[in-house]
Amino acid sequence: MIIDVHGHYTTAPKALETWRNQQIAGIKDPSVMPKVSDLKISDDELRETIELNQLAKMRERGSDLTIFSPRASFMAHHIGDFNVSSTWAAICNELCYRVSQLFPDHFVPAAMLPQSPGVDPATCIPELVKCVEQYGNVGINLNPDPSGGHWTSPPLSDRSWYPIYEKMVEYDIPAMVHVSTSCNACFHTTGAHYLNADTTAFMQCLTSDLFKDFPTLKFLIPHGGGAVPYHWGRFRGLAQELKKPLLSEHLLNNIFFDTCVYHQPGIDLLTKVIPVKNILFASEMIGAVRGIDPETGFYYDDTKRYIEASTQLSAAEKQQIYEGNARRVFARLDQRLSAQGK
Repeated sequence: MIIDVHGHYTTAPKALETWRNQQIAGIKDPSVMPKVSDLKISDDELRETIELNQLAKMRERGSDLTIFSPRASFMAHHIGDFNVSSTWAAICNELCYRVSQLFPDHFVPAAMLPQSPGVDPATCIPELVKCVEQYGNVGINLNPDPSGGHWTSPPLSDRSWYPIYEKMVEYDIPAMVHVSTSCNACFHTTGAHYLNADTTAFMQCLTSDLFKDFPTLKFLIPHGGGAVPYHWGRFRGLAQELKKPLLSEHLLNNIFFDTCVYHQPGIDLLTKVIPVKNILFASEMIGAVRGIDPETGFYYDDTKRYIEASTQLSAAEKQQIYEGNARRVFARLDQRLSAQGK
């Protein structure tokens, strides 16, 4: 089985964006704030957006199952207050759940949290609990910077995050550490802010002893880990100077990386530097980079091609990246698949 651990509902019906724009307008003018019940999206509309987009690409490219969460750039936690984020998160999470119900063999939901700058992360717990217990979510997306590029929140090692970590450990679910839209003109959302955040999250963990407090906590750092694999020597050296254990002991029992790296040399570097047990297959298809690479004639985000073309990975290692690691990191996914005899 080929499991894509990084999928977002980037193709949701236009009605979702229209409702969101109305909600944003309602922040300044409460008289135009829409009700949740104003949003009408039928199952047929959901089917069409998936069948013509994500599912079509999955069939073309040969993947079987996608862990599916709300569109990352739409999370926009910096907009409005907690009530705005809470309502928006609930709507987006329900849509991903509905997709998983319509296509149970191909999509499994993961949740966004109703984060808001300056608001206690513990306020996210009710939505997390609902999504796991009622929707069967197998993971969450955790934004280390709800401010949208201004980094006003404490680092991930701060105790304010601990209530979320406690729930993650209780439910045995991982968090994909994923920021949202940048509202800082210095940082392009997908070309800078995302990759900066991946690198920053890793460094926050490196400089802390977070995993001593939570030895079973699991973070998935997307986009191949940002700068991490390329600068592995720098991180090893910094850990050494800080008197931390070897990274294999200090971080690699808890931190994992995905394959959303959009060229062959990048994937080859990732799989050479990072242990195979820490790499999960992903594409983030129909996401940040949607075009065709003129050097290959194939879509940049067709990441399965890079794994298949690797000359340094054995067949067993490819299988580990495609399925084995995902089932180990996403324990609830493994339970679901095992119950189905898969």
